Order: sequence, then structure tokens, then C-alpha cells
Amino acid sequence: MIMVIDSKLWSISLCVLLLLLNGCVNVPANITPVKGFELNRYLGKWYEIARLDHGFERGLEHVSAEYSLREDGGVRVVNRGYSVEDGEWQQAEGKAFFVREPDEGYLKVSFFGPFYGSYVLFELDREKYQYAFVAGPDKSYLWFLSRTPTVSEALMSHFRETVSALGFDTRELIEVRQVEE
Repeated sequence: MIMVIDSKLWSISLCVLLLLLNGCVNVPANITPVKGFELNRYLGKWYEIARLDHGFERGLEHVSAEYSLREDGGVRVVNRGYSVEDGEWQQAEGKAFFVREPDEGYLKVSFFGPFYGSYVLFELDREKYQYAFVAGPDKSYLWFLSRTPTVSEALMSHFRETVSALGFDTRELIEVRQVEE
């Protein structure tokens, strides 16, 4: 049996598929990606200080992310964390690419094939690149990253106040346990 697909139906199906594949590459309401972003300064190791919980990180402590350049111009992303329940380290490798301009802190990241999610840097220590506030495609995704495993109470308070004012639910915030190196 040969199935003939109407060209209009095919076009609609293709549009829906493209929307699904790219639907998670949004900037949340009232969040603005940083401008003047310098990828080379951002590369290297970052520690996760706080986050909103999601299944892919649930139960992980000592979480870090390492960013390096890929040959295709993208960014290699290696996320690592210790599962207390399993008693072992878990690691995921992904890739990221700029969504618009390379001087804007707005990237799309994938850990699974053609499916991408937003990586939106909305606050960054521009002088020394020592901390970053990152959102995903909506306000249920949030990370506070630092070059050091711990931060001052003043910086933690600044993070909480900033993200609360932007509409993130800080009641659900997890402060990630880190090991001093």
C-alpha cells in the first residue's frame, strides 16, 4: 500500500516538528541575556552554587560544569555531579551554540541529539567572570554558577534578591553542597 501525503498536511507537520524541536530555545519573560559576552573568558570550570530542581540533576551534589571550544565553533559542555543515592559520579556531555550573536549570553544546549534547551546568562561578573546567573527556556530553570565552590553570603543574598525580583520561585531553590578544593 502506498500512502500519499497531502502537501499542505506535510507542510503543517514539518512546521509542528520544527516548533517542537526548537520550542525550548526561548528567553523567559523579563529576562535579558547579557551583552558584551566573551566566550573565551567564560570557558573553563564552574561550580553550581544553587539551582531549581529538575529530574536530570535530582539528588546530585558537588555539581560542576566545564566548558571548552569544539572544532565546529560550538562549545563542549561537560556536567558532572555526585549521586549520594548511587554513591557514584555521574557525567553528561553536551554541545552548545549561540542562538543569535556571539557577544550575547544566549546559547542553545543539547545533551540529546537534535533537542536543544535555552542557556540564558542574565547576570555575569563582567570584570573577572567569577559568577553567573543562568536561566533556561522558562522560569522553572535556574542556576547560580561560580568559579569557586563557595560564595560569600552577600553574593548569595544578591542572587536570591535578583531572581526573586525577576519572578523565579526562590522557595524551591536548592543550595548545592560542594567540596572545597
